[in-house]
Amino acid sequence: MTELVKLTLHDDWAEIRINRPERHNALVPEVLDDLHRAIEAAKAAAPRALVLTGEGRSFSTGGDVGAFLEAASDPEQLRAYSERVVGGLHDALMKLLAFPAPVIARVNGPVTGGSVGFVLASDMVIMSQRAFVQPYYGVVGFGPDGGWTALLPEKIGTARALEVQYLNTRLSAEECVSLGLASRVVETEELDTGIQEWLGGIREMNANTLAATRANVWDAPRRARVKARLDQEKARFLERISAPDTREGMQRFTNRH
Repeated sequence: MTELVKLTLHDDWAEIRINRPERHNALVPEVLDDLHRAIEAAKAAAPRALVLTGEGRSFSTGGDVGAFLEAASDPEQLRAYSERVVGGLHDALMKLLAFPAPVIARVNGPVTGGSVGFVLASDMVIMSQRAFVQPYYGVVGFGPDGGWTALLPEKIGTARALEVQYLNTRLSAEECVSLGLASRVVETEELDTGIQEWLGGIREMNANTLAATRANVWDAPRRARVKARLDQEKARFLERISAPDTREGMQRFTNRH
């Protein structure tokens, strides 16, 4: 495992931490490659629970817009790069949905773009008070990925999911709880205490029952439907990525951030 993603195996639980804090844990192919390896290694360790989090002040800000812009000088390179990022993200989400133990998101800071998929693929979500969720697709010009159309409408309702994306609404941690995207909001320094409380409760349960429960919720037919929707998201992302207005949007976004 390289430093871009840290896997820590504790006695009976595993933690995967995206470790690119200088870029707000933005996703690039190397991060996603390491993430895949971390998920597989965590699965092999058979933990009672898997915790996902980010290093630094952000959980993860989705695809690195600057890296997309760097690839934009060559249309074929841009498409290949986009395939790696969006395809890699979606494959990681499918692995998380099939993970045989409870998945917990420890949201230490902002979650934007496709990284919302990590929240949507988690069973329990604890958020720092300073964390928020925001799409940014309409600002940049990308097509939504990471489950914004494949998973979010099922979580919060179609009308609200569309409103959030149409208006680039920033959902505070408290709003995420009220909408059912998160279970709990705490001060940043209390995140680990909250995680340990949940892990303590999980330890009191029969691990095989928890695995069966998760397998029932994310059974093969449901995962197949999610994959089909994620494939649709990727196809539309690839349609949008080469458009002139998308390149202009990437330039404006990177100049402001």
